[in-house]
Amino acid sequence: MKKNIDNTAGLKATQIRELENLYLYRTPPEELISKTQLQALVAISHDIRRQVAVLINRDGKTLYVIVGDAQGIVIPETPGHRARPGQLKGLRCIHTHLNNEPLTKDDLTDLALLRLDFMAAVTVNEDGCADRIYPAHILPSDEGEPYEVMKPISVESLAMDCTGMIVDLESELARINSLYKAEAGDEKALLIHVAVPADAKTDEINSTASLDELKELCRTSTIQVIGTAVQKRKMIDPKFVVGKGKLADLTIHAIQKYATMMIFDTELTPAQIRSIADFVEMKVIDRTQLILDIFARRAKSREGKLQVELAQLKYLMPRLITKNTAMSRLTGGIGGRGPGETKLEINRRRVREKIALLAKEIEQIRKQRNQQRAKRNRKQVPVISIVGYTNAGKSTLLNTLTKSKITAEDKLFATLDPSSRRLKFPRDIEVIITDTVGFIQNLPDELMEAFHATLEELEDADILLHVVDISNPRYEQQMKSVDKIIEKLKLDSIPVIYVFNKQDKINISEFDNQWLLNQGILTSATKQETLKPLVSKLEEMVINIKKR
Repeated sequence: MKKNIDNTAGLKATQIRELENLYLYRTPPEELISKTQLQALVAISHDIRRQVAVLINRDGKTLYVIVGDAQGIVIPETPGHRARPGQLKGLRCIHTHLNNEPLTKDDLTDLALLRLDFMAAVTVNEDGCADRIYPAHILPSDEGEPYEVMKPISVESLAMDCTGMIVDLESELARINSLYKAEAGDEKALLIHVAVPADAKTDEINSTASLDELKELCRTSTIQVIGTAVQKRKMIDPKFVVGKGKLADLTIHAIQKYATMMIFDTELTPAQIRSIADFVEMKVIDRTQLILDIFARRAKSREGKLQVELAQLKYLMPRLITKNTAMSRLTGGIGGRGPGETKLEINRRRVREKIALLAKEIEQIRKQRNQQRAKRNRKQVPVISIVGYTNAGKSTLLNTLTKSKITAEDKLFATLDPSSRRLKFPRDIEVIITDTVGFIQNLPDELMEAFHATLEELEDADILLHVVDISNPRYEQQMKSVDKIIEKLKLDSIPVIYVFNKQDKINISEFDNQWLLNQGILTSATKQETLKPLVSKLEEMVINIKKR
C-alpha cells in the first residue's frame, strides 16, 4: 500500500518509490534505527539532494517519511501521538544533513517542543554513505537546556538500548512532574502578557496589574499558575502574538514546568488561535475565554445560563475552524448530486440557529423584566443598584444591609446572577436594593451584549452605589474601568455614591489619596456599625427623590 509523502515535486517516479519503500523497514527496540533503513535513508537523500526524515514509533514501525529541502525538514502534525506531562511523544526522528553539520538549533527546538523520544541527524558523505550520527534526547530538568546532545556515534553503534533509555527518561519526567502536580482536575498554566510600549513606566505598572488580575481569574477557575512572561514588542505579531521564536522559547519553558495550557492576557484573533494551536501541543486560550469559562461555572439561574451560553457561542462563531482529519471533509448532497455542506458549514449553521434561539429567549426575559419594572414604577418604590469591580464586596454589602445570605466569596465573579432585596430605613421608607454582576477591565463585548437584559436593570435605578475595594493597590484603575462601563451603558446621569469598602485592611492616616476618601463613604461591608453613615446618606437621598 502506497503512503502519501509531501514535497515530492520534481522527483522521478523511481525516487518516489524509494521514499515509499522506507515505510517497509522495522527497527529493533534497542536500536535507534535499523542499519539497512539508515543506508536506504541516506542513499535517497544523497540522490535527491534534500534532507529526508523518518518518524519511528516504539514498536519500530515507520509512521512518517518527510521530504524537506537542502537546509531542513518540517515535522507534520502527528494525530494520536500527544505528549502528556511526564511522558514523551512515543516517536523518534532520524533525518539527514547534507552539509556535514551536527544537530541544529531548529532540530533541538523541535525535540523539546514536540517531546520526541529521540532526535538524530545523520551526516551524508560525498559517496552517499552515512558518516556520523548525532543523537539527542529530552533532559528531565526544570532549569537550563531542556535537552542533552549525546556524543556522535557510527553506523556500527546503533544499538543504544533505546527502550531502556526511554523508560529511564519517562520515570524521571514523571518524578519531576509530581513536584508540579496540581490538584486532581486542575490545569497548570503559563500566563503570557504582551506590552506594546507607549510610556515605559506606565506600561510596566499596567502589565503587572493586568497579570495580577489574570492570576486571580485563574485562581477563581482553579487553574494553577506555574509562571508568567511579559513580552515587550513594538507591535503585536499578527500570527503568533509574541513572535515565533519567542513562542518557541515560552512553550519549552511551559513544558519544562509541566504546564497543560497557555493563557494569553489579550483577546486572540481566530487566525492567531489557529497558528498558535498548530505550533504548540497544549491548550491555548485567551483572557476572554477564561472569563467566559468562569461565567459558565458561576451561572445558576436559567437566565444567567442562557446569557452565558449566548456569549460563548458568539465568541466561538468566528473561531469555529476544524482541521480534524478524522472528520470527512465533505458530506453528501441530496441524491449524491454535488458535495453538499462541509462539516464546518454545518457546525456554523447550527451555531447560528442556536444563537437566534437564545436571542429570542433572552428577549422574552427582557420583556418580563420590563413588566416587573413597570409594576415597581407604579408602586413608586425607589431602586438602589450596587455596581463595582468584581470582588469589591458588593454581595457582602447587600447581605449586611438586608440581612440576606447571598453567596459571597473572595473570588472574582463569585456572584453572577443579579439579586434584589427590600431595605427598610429607620423612617419607615422602603426601597429595593439590587446587586449586579461585577465589572472588570476590558469586559468582553460578547458578555456586555449578552448581559444587556441584566444590565438594563440599572437603567431604572434612582441611585448607584459604586463599591470600591480601597485596599486594592489598583483601586483607581478599577474605579476608572467601572466608570467607563457606566458611561458606555449611558447611566452616568444617575446619582452615584462612592462606597470605599474594606477600610479595615488599610491605614486611613497613611492613605495616599485623602482627597478621594472625602468624595465617598468609608465602610467595611462585613461590619454593620460601619454602614450607619451610608444608610443615613441613602435615606436622605431617597427622601429627596420622593419629594420630586
